[in-house]
Amino acid sequence: LIQLLFELLTNVMTRTAYLELLNENHGALKQLVRLCDASPRIAAQLASHPILLDELLDPQHLYNPTPFLEYKSDLRQYMLRIPEEDMEQQMEGLRQYKQIQRLRISAADIAGALPLMKVSDHLTYLAEAIMEYVVNIAWQQMIEKYGEPSNLQGADRRGFAVIGYGKLGGIELGYGSDLDVVFLHDTEVSGFTNGLDGIDNKQFYLRLGQRILHLFSTRTPSGILYEVDMRLRPQGDSGLLVSSMSAFEHYLNQDAWTWEHQALVRARCVYGDAEIVQAFETTRLALLSKQRDIAALSKDVVDMRQKMRAHLLRGDDSQFDLKQSPGGMVDIEFIAQFLVLANTHALPALARWSDNIRIFETCVEQGLLTAEQGQLLSESYCHIRDAAHRLTLNQQTRIVSAERYADDRAEVIALWNSLVA
Repeated sequence: LIQLLFELLTNVMTRTAYLELLNENHGALKQLVRLCDASPRIAAQLASHPILLDELLDPQHLYNPTPFLEYKSDLRQYMLRIPEEDMEQQMEGLRQYKQIQRLRISAADIAGALPLMKVSDHLTYLAEAIMEYVVNIAWQQMIEKYGEPSNLQGADRRGFAVIGYGKLGGIELGYGSDLDVVFLHDTEVSGFTNGLDGIDNKQFYLRLGQRILHLFSTRTPSGILYEVDMRLRPQGDSGLLVSSMSAFEHYLNQDAWTWEHQALVRARCVYGDAEIVQAFETTRLALLSKQRDIAALSKDVVDMRQKMRAHLLRGDDSQFDLKQSPGGMVDIEFIAQFLVLANTHALPALARWSDNIRIFETCVEQGLLTAEQGQLLSESYCHIRDAAHRLTLNQQTRIVSAERYADDRAEVIALWNSLVA
């Protein structure tokens, strides 16, 4: 703790305003010591971005994150202080807002005011608010330069969607999570934009996607906004940056591997107007509802799990990789995905949710799991995710002693063998 505080104070030594803040506000100093003692990650964040020290002045505010449904309006209000035309400061402001909100979430987490599921909810709602703001910035820049796509003229919509996959799609973001996304546009977008420098509508959406990625990845004094991973788009890294809804559906029906259908289980629209959201949800339900050969599905899922473990598993038999070891996080996720792909054709309610906990609850309701099995999977998943959160806050790896969670792991492995393998 002394070393962490020394490094932080060394970084702010030349900024007398921050030293005065800590000297004159014993409450702020107390909060600083408490947070640094609880989390080296927070200590590093405060050292890198001393502006966050202002948040220590009001403990009641610090330990009470923004309500879920207010992130979007709160972000818009925060950004009003920055001129719209100053794009460099707009990008810096977004990054500072994210850091402020993440500090509040982690402080409430450390204080025990937020259970694990609520922490992930907050991190996910925050990311969605930032995504919407970034898309709006990019959209405005695009129409100012090229005009509006002809397929949208006279309609109060954009025909563009951001699909969240993985932890974003599953409402399970952690402190170190990146954003797995896919960009989609309407199927029918033939024509040109109506600006003086008009371009093909498809080119417009491509450049929109590029602009969104630029706004996320550009490094400012406060770093990048989020790491964005688009490898789940059709054809992966070699595919189009923005796909049409029809091309997306065709690829998943005709060319996708089973693991890509597994990924779709955890997919949901995190940005889009009502029409394209409905189109995506219809496509997703149709794909998840396909009747599959259970033996072939089981083989594909098991094979993919073995490939992932061979490639990603760290540690030896005396250690437990929370994510990749047998009985770990990914095994539980794969059980949920297998149950959805194997049974949605007969039980469409299984496709309603994209998060694992509610998938298991639905499996119990539909008779695919006993109440005991559903509880075991849900509790084991939460225990492991909570441990991963704690390790991240302490800047530690996800490797723990193999003796930890030994009973849970054995029961998860037994369920994997009985349900999937």
